[in-house]
Amino acid sequence: MSTDPAELIEKLRSDLAGFTVDSVNELLGPVAQAALGREQSLPARLAVTERLRTEDDEPLAALIAVFVLGLAVPAARLASAVPRTGLDGLAELGLIVTAGSEPGDDVRGLVDLRPYATVDALGPADWWLASDLSEVATGRPLTDDHVLGVGGASLTLARCTVRRPTGRVLDLGTGCGIQALHAARHSRHVVATDISARAMKLARLNWALNAPTVGETSIEGRLGSLLEPVAGELFDQVVSNPPFVITPRSTPAAAFEYRDGGMIGDDLVRQLVESVGSVLAPGGIAQFLGNWEGRRNEGWTDRVTSWLEASGLDGWVVQREWQDPAEYAETWIRDSGQHLGKDADDLYAAWLADFASRGVDGVGFGLITLRRPPTGEPRIRVVEERRTGPGLPWGDEVVATLERQDWLATHDDDALLAGMLKVAADVTEERHHLPGAEDPSVILLRQGGGAGRVVQANTALAGFVGACSGDIPVGRLIAALASLLEVDGQALRAELLGDVRNLVRDGLLEPAP
Repeated sequence: MSTDPAELIEKLRSDLAGFTVDSVNELLGPVAQAALGREQSLPARLAVTERLRTEDDEPLAALIAVFVLGLAVPAARLASAVPRTGLDGLAELGLIVTAGSEPGDDVRGLVDLRPYATVDALGPADWWLASDLSEVATGRPLTDDHVLGVGGASLTLARCTVRRPTGRVLDLGTGCGIQALHAARHSRHVVATDISARAMKLARLNWALNAPTVGETSIEGRLGSLLEPVAGELFDQVVSNPPFVITPRSTPAAAFEYRDGGMIGDDLVRQLVESVGSVLAPGGIAQFLGNWEGRRNEGWTDRVTSWLEASGLDGWVVQREWQDPAEYAETWIRDSGQHLGKDADDLYAAWLADFASRGVDGVGFGLITLRRPPTGEPRIRVVEERRTGPGLPWGDEVVATLERQDWLATHDDDALLAGMLKVAADVTEERHHLPGAEDPSVILLRQGGGAGRVVQANTALAGFVGACSGDIPVGRLIAALASLLEVDGQALRAELLGDVRNLVRDGLLEPAP
């Protein structure tokens, strides 16, 4: 007889109370954990098998074996780990399959179910998340409806998303539902969409399993492609880890629902940039990950800038990584486990032919931030590459960057020259000298917080920044510096103003109160 799903979820939540990131790490040990990070499961399998054999930490070992490593264990072993839910309850929730009804019969997991712990701009978050077992666990290529768990892209997006209290949030392409859970921590209502029925099923399980952590916030799941399920609605925030992977259309075997939107080249990301404004309320912010092509007749910066111009929105794009066509193909063939199959070379060739057909020199990966201006026309257009430093900005830094851009947009050169600036408290200066040289060969301005930027400055810019104490107008500082360096004041002003604007934009210099 079936049990109320809500009651089963509550029982499962209670059974999983000791199934934490710390407890899993402690049982597996650092060597096995590091190996899993490299997609090598043998050390973890050996560690879990030993615990099951000795009956030391048996319930936890059984959970790891079944739901993390994809191993079969005797039914009685897993039953001891879920005394409230029971094996029948797990089966009813679609989490396991059993080989028979005897205690010694094998039971296997149908999903990957594991603890998740991270830190976003609101602080620590601890959940359990169900997704599909990876190729590391199954030893087989993924199925085309595979539901991905939490990977590097998901963590990057969660870390960089703005986390300020807001009303309605759209999680477009929710997958296993992780971004919706993050969004529920700072919003009143979340709408999460996906084209995959299986993804929506697992996402709803995850939302229910972690319901106590999201308080009064409601999460609503809707099936459909891109913005279709929310046409005509407005949101204060949109977040998305969309199916942005550029996939050859000539090879259906390369397409997976979780990563491929069914379009040619980078058209899905272009379309999303150009259309997301239709669901953004005034002042609303959209943040999503994406890939874009660099072509022989159109570099990536020109390409992405044209998308921003078509969007009618403020835009800031940061490219974090660049791959040549071969490297890109290898990445996604490996991601799906298809390197394990006999047709890997054919897939590789199809990817390379697809890129060649459009003259693609490489593919960029990064974060796109868009904002519907609260009033007036868009005035922010920043497209930049940042491969060094501690990583992308936290959500608060994204907002701070937009606010600094707003300030700059309202201050022309005359207003900037009349204003006063000060050095941000986290900025330090480094000077590097060649042996025996009196003057430095390299001067670096290093930002300790924010986006962790490092700016190389010449003598004039370093002197200007060093003099920014917040009590002397910019124009007077430049004039004094020109006199000290014995250079033309007008020429120095023309040289420095662009750099000064960039330092304000990036938070190394701040307007004085």
